[in-house]
Order: sequence, then C-alpha cells, then structure tokens
Amino acid sequence: MSDSVPTRSKLALKGSSRIVSDFFEYSIHSILYQRGIYPPEDFQTVRKYGLNMLVPTDDELQSYVKQIMKQLHKWVYGGSISRLVVAIVSKETGETVEKWQFNLEIQKPDTEQTETKTNEQIQREIQAIIRQITASVTFLPELEDECTFNVLVYADPNCRVPEEWGDSRTHEITGTTESVKFRSFSTANHRVDALVEYKYG
Repeated sequence: MSDSVPTRSKLALKGSSRIVSDFFEYSIHSILYQRGIYPPEDFQTVRKYGLNMLVPTDDELQSYVKQIMKQLHKWVYGGSISRLVVAIVSKETGETVEKWQFNLEIQKPDTEQTETKTNEQIQREIQAIIRQITASVTFLPELEDECTFNVLVYADPNCRVPEEWGDSRTHEITGTTESVKFRSFSTANHRVDALVEYKYG
C-alpha cells in the first residue's frame, strides 16, 4: 500500500512533464510560422489543444526540433530546467530582435487539495496562450531582415548536458525594448509563464 502514493506521484509528474514538453514544441512551431522564419508552405495543419496548429513539414527543421524536445523532456521530468527561450536573430547582422521566454516553475502537488485541475482545464489555459502567440503579429514590429532562430535552455549547472548542447550567449536585445506578458498555465507539478521581448524603434 505504501508504494502506491509514490507510484501515482511519479506517473503524475511524467504526465505533467509531457504536457509541458508538448506545449514548448507547439509554441516553437507557432512562433516560427507566425514570425515568418520559415515560409508558410513549409507547414501543415494538425489538430492540437482543440485548435488548428501548424507544424513544419521540412525534414531538417522537424529533426532539429525533435532532437531539442527529446532532451528537453528529460530535463523537465528531472526538474533541471527553469527557462526556455526562443531567440529570433537577424541573419545579416547577428543581432537578436525578439526573445520568446517561457519560465518553468516546479510546483509541489498539494496532497490535501480535494479538487485536481482536469486535463480540459489545463487545455483551456494552453489554448489561451497559443491564441495570444497567434495574435502577437498584430503588435509585434515586422521583421525587416531575414531571420533565423536559436533555442536556449536555462538548466541546472549540475545536470548532465549532451555534447551537442554547448554554452550560448544570452541573446540580449540592444536598444529600446518592449515586452508583453502572456497568460500562464499550470498542472499539479509545473507552472509555465510566457512573455515576448522585442526591439522597439
């Protein structure tokens, strides 16, 4: 009997980690599409979170993102990651013009809580963030240069880092910046807050 609680906790953590990892993956896809980092014809529509989501059809991009997500899921499950950043960088100047930041907070499940948030409630919270990302094109400045992107992960310095993951610059944006905070979502184990910072003027 004593083994059942840790087992349930482990399963809940695994499920929560998958929800967070999937959200990160679909957010990256949405950002790349909405900001025109890849052409529209390189994406196809799938159904996720009760929404029409766009995912890349480009094999190289798919492979790159999947490689990131495979490691990211391990770090989320292990509680080793505190932040994910998608930096939009000018190919011409190397200057960072936008930073999409997702802060991840570990939450201890409340064993005395009688009501647990349902998957439907979590999905509605995620829907709200995805809709905000989609609507961001209405206020974000048009990207003047052709841009690429970098994914940065702020992980525990003591965690094991694969060889292909190296240290990176922080991609600070120079000059005048603005930032917009999006909604958040939470599970019993994690809370994710999102914002975008961009060069203004």
